[in-house]
Formats: sequence, C-alpha cells, structure tokens
Amino acid sequence: MTPAPASTVKCLVWDLDDTLWDGVVLEGDRPGPFPAAVRTLRTLDRRGILHAVASRGDHATAAAHLAEHDLAGLFCALEIGWGAKSDAIRRIGAELNLGLDTIAFVDNDAAELAEVASVLPMVRRYRADQVGGLHALREFQPAHVTEESANRRYYYRAEQRRVRAGHEFAGSSAQFLASLDLAMTLDRATEDDLARVHELTLRTHQLNTTGRTFDLAALRALCAADDHEVLVAGLTDRFGSYGTIGVAVVAHSGRDTVLELLLMSCRVLSRGVGAALLHHIVGDALARGRRPVARFVPTPVNRIMMVTLRFAGFEPIERTEEQVLLALPEDRPSVSPPGHVRVVDRRHP
Repeated sequence: MTPAPASTVKCLVWDLDDTLWDGVVLEGDRPGPFPAAVRTLRTLDRRGILHAVASRGDHATAAAHLAEHDLAGLFCALEIGWGAKSDAIRRIGAELNLGLDTIAFVDNDAAELAEVASVLPMVRRYRADQVGGLHALREFQPAHVTEESANRRYYYRAEQRRVRAGHEFAGSSAQFLASLDLAMTLDRATEDDLARVHELTLRTHQLNTTGRTFDLAALRALCAADDHEVLVAGLTDRFGSYGTIGVAVVAHSGRDTVLELLLMSCRVLSRGVGAALLHHIVGDALARGRRPVARFVPTPVNRIMMVTLRFAGFEPIERTEEQVLLALPEDRPSVSPPGHVRVVDRRHP
C-alpha cells in the first residue's frame, strides 16, 4: 500500500473506532483498546514518535473514552469531527510543525485511506490490521533513541501550553517572551549528548548555518581535539524544558574562533534564542582575544541564519561557490544580547 519510505516517521495519526478499539463509542459502545494497538502506541512513544488522532465522531465523547483508558496523554493532537481525514491531517501537521512526508496514518476504512492517498500522497498509510506490527517496520525505527527522544511528547505538549498562553496574553509578543523566563544552558558535549547532537544535525535545516551532518565517530573526534569544541545548548522556561535545542561546533585556529556550525531546533524558531547563543559565543571569543569568524553554506531553506549572522555584526570577508566566510570587524560596536534570554555557561562556573 505504501511505497518504500525515505525517512523515519515522526508522527502516527490514528483513527479510533474499529482501529484503536473494536466498536463505535458514539453509538454507546464501551470498548477497551486493542492490546496490540496499546503496545504499538507505547513502543513508538518511547522512540520519540508522536501520536495524533484523525477520527470521525464527537470530540468530547471520544476524548473522554481515551482518558478513561489512560491513553489521552499519549496524543499530541486530536482532530475528531466529520470533515475529511486529509484536512485533519493537514491541521495536525501544521499544529505540530511537521512535514506531511513525516506523517503516517492508520485506519480500518479503505475509503478513508484512499481519500488521504488521493489528496496527500506523501502521507504513509497503513490498514488497522497492520497496527500490531508497525513497530517492526523500518520507517518506525529511528537510528538513535535518546533520552531526548523519549521525552519528545512532553516537549510538544509543553509547547502547546505555551502557544495557548501566548494567545491569551494581553501584551505584545516581546512582553510575552520576557514573561517566559527563558534560560539557556551551554555545555561541552559529552558522550551522552552525541546521539542527540547527531540527530539535530540530521533533522534541523532552516536554523542551520552550513547544513553539515556529523556521525558519532566524527563528533567524538571533534570533542577530543584540542582545537575544537562541540557545544550543546538546553532551554527551559516557566512551562518546563525544551530539551537540547542547539549545537555549535567551534574551531580555534590561530587568532580566530571559527564557528563551523551553528544550529537551533525549529521548535524554538519563535523564541529568538539563536541570537542569544551566537552573541554568547562571540563574547567568549572576544574575551579570549580572538576574532569571531563564521562559515555559512547556503541551502534552499537556511537564509534566516545568514540574517542572524548579519544582525550580530558579521560581515562577509570571502566568498566561493560553496560557502561564505564572515567575520566580526574589530571596529564594530558590540551588539546587545537579546534581553529575554538568560545564558548560563557551565564551562565557566
């Protein structure tokens, strides 16, 4: 039914009646969920694969039945109503900020699967009788399962609370950011961080200065090198943790500190924290008497990172077909850091 996958599924969207359980809740049935479906839900959740619902019925009735069976907390989005399933899946992708080609859909109704196939052919589709074996399929097996992966659902649910709070906030967007009490921690990467760093280099495209990826062996070598640092940034606010959201690979070459890679998870795109991390790295280089330099490799989607570098005061000093080399001029006035983010550098207690 579904062609060979090109990437790991990031979200599995479930039909409910006759898929997650045997019966129709709105007609008065009180079915328990299929044990195989629950095993798949929990297995994929531990791997960092999100779950959502696109199902027909009454929202309150279905949500109450999920809660009755202690399953409501496993789902990051509920689209329960009477519209087209393809429309529901589009809304789920937008709410979770996921590409439709990373979403899969499972349903017992062949007509529903066909409707999604015709409108959203990039969405992978599975029959309800396949649910028990989904965890064994290649597309549901991330290359690395980290602590960060296992907590992904919590990060998304915390982000949904932030979004609701932002909609209800009476002040400006800048005032809302200030109210979040954002705190960024900066550490040298350890062995425990490397799988997450590798994952971020693979998953992050927009907020990425070079688009480079690093396997675990390359990251270990960089961490062990005297002339390199691999830095990881974590973020918290009053709603909880975002997890590890940023990576910087820094080379110390002569009198230069060269930013070989700077990336931030797209989950924090609206938080303005990339500028805070960049400003801190610049300040650290200047404190060591070094010139801050950055590499930028243009891709179809990362122009925003060039804008971030330019706003921080970097100017191009060398261009090739492949990359732009930028540096902070010595006579450039220091750019003020974003005031809504507090940075705690654990390298310098």
